[in-house]
Amino acid sequence: MSRVVVQAAGLLFDMDGVLVSSIASAERCWKLWARHYSVPDWQNVTIPHGIPARDIVSHLAPWVDVAEGLRRIEDMEIEDVSDIITLPGARDLLESLPLERWAIVTSATDRLLAARLRAARMPQPERLISANMVTQGKPHPEPYLLGAARLGAAAKDCLVFEDAPSGVKAGAAARARVVGVLGTTLAETLRECGASWLVPSLAAVRAVAVEGGLAVTLEAVSV
Repeated sequence: MSRVVVQAAGLLFDMDGVLVSSIASAERCWKLWARHYSVPDWQNVTIPHGIPARDIVSHLAPWVDVAEGLRRIEDMEIEDVSDIITLPGARDLLESLPLERWAIVTSATDRLLAARLRAARMPQPERLISANMVTQGKPHPEPYLLGAARLGAAAKDCLVFEDAPSGVKAGAAARARVVGVLGTTLAETLRECGASWLVPSLAAVRAVAVEGGLAVTLEAVSV
């Protein structure tokens, strides 16, 4: 571990895999969704982490109307939040931050984002970017460019916290500095996708307000 201090205008957080874990719910729901639409070998369906649901619908069942497929999976996942868990350090970090200095940038829809944050009893952000608000999802840079703009900052002056390859690529493509959060993806993969630093969880992150932004301390993992 090595301690790194970084100046940032604001912090941009992915939700699933960084702030909360909904992997069990997602896996259950997508398998049932695939069974409903007669996807071959639905029992063994796996979904790529950090990809917008509309892209997964098109990939798994191209014969399904995307809007219909999205409504069904969204309703299923909103109902299945009983085992959503808050990840280490997430609540403490968010509660320590000035509201105007952070945002959530997620591939989830507005409704699903709200349901998962409520289930995890997490702080509700003043600023967020959801799948409903972009035309191109991760790994395209649009979500993080828009997230930085909502903070009144340039992406290059922000820190992005991501656990998935698509999200790390999106942050790097937006020219933000990316902190890879371990847990769902190999450290080497996050590095290859563009993460500048790696942390085991948000418990390894501290931030204090300074003039013009934040001073962020990372207990970074060496690879």
